[in-house]
Amino acid sequence: MDGALYSIGDLARRTGLTVKAIRFYSDCGIVPPTDRSPAGYRLYDIDAVARLDLVRTLRDLGLDLPTIRKVVDREISLPEVAAAHAEALAMQIRLLRQRRAVLTAVARRGSTPEEMDLMHKLAKLSEDERRRLIDDFLDTAFGGLDANPEFAGITRSMTPELPENPEAEQVEAWVELAELSQDPDFRACMRRMAEHYAADRAQGGTARLRSDPAAAVLDQVGPALVAGIAPCSPQADRVIAAVMAQYAHVLGRPDDVDLRRRLSTRLETANDPRRERYLQLLAVINGWSAPESLAPAFDWFIQALGARIPA
Repeated sequence: MDGALYSIGDLARRTGLTVKAIRFYSDCGIVPPTDRSPAGYRLYDIDAVARLDLVRTLRDLGLDLPTIRKVVDREISLPEVAAAHAEALAMQIRLLRQRRAVLTAVARRGSTPEEMDLMHKLAKLSEDERRRLIDDFLDTAFGGLDANPEFAGITRSMTPELPENPEAEQVEAWVELAELSQDPDFRACMRRMAEHYAADRAQGGTARLRSDPAAAVLDQVGPALVAGIAPCSPQADRVIAAVMAQYAHVLGRPDDVDLRRRLSTRLETANDPRRERYLQLLAVINGWSAPESLAPAFDWFIQALGARIPA
């Protein structure tokens, strides 16, 4: 074992630390001198080199001096310190991601100071607080209608689940979705949509469609869009007839003007761009594939149906 003693200058050259830093660590008792020279200068053994290397590493990792002293004095184990510090860093990273998401959203949207303050508060919500906020929104939209088991599934499918370590875009999506969910007009729109759905299901009795009218529109209109059929053209008549026949069958009603107006109202409500934006944001937050846009098919069918309903 090396029995030589080193001056502070020697340690500085060996470790790359400054004389001032080594003297500071020595005064703190983290790296005490092994001996002193006849002239009173501090001398250190080879263990001091190892301690200083460890101190520098721990400082680079952000540990405070009291904790470092306990580690080098073996009062606490390095794995314990590393685990605690890793958790603290994880919390800091989550906070930094939240801040980055808010600042990115502010820059992109040109938000006012009041809007930025709201976004910051939304980003800082705990998991329980986020859950309560979304539960309140979903209860406003579907509350009292969930006796039908289909609504329980719809509610689950519309619930955002922000991961424990979200990416910046997920935090940004969460903030926008949370803002959207608090919009009274959007809440009212979602409630009307749910009530329309519930009314159709109640009137349909035991009859069951393989898919709801919205899905039927997508199935029938998709090929028409690809084929370039104009909604007001005669070729669109068969698309309208196919969807209306399915809708009339499930409700047990004739395909008349009243039924067409009823379906048009339901589709116009479902075609609210805010509903589509909610689903897009939900997919980002939950890590799902981006949903297919319903707007082109809905726009086509609503125009086609309106052209065939007397004023």
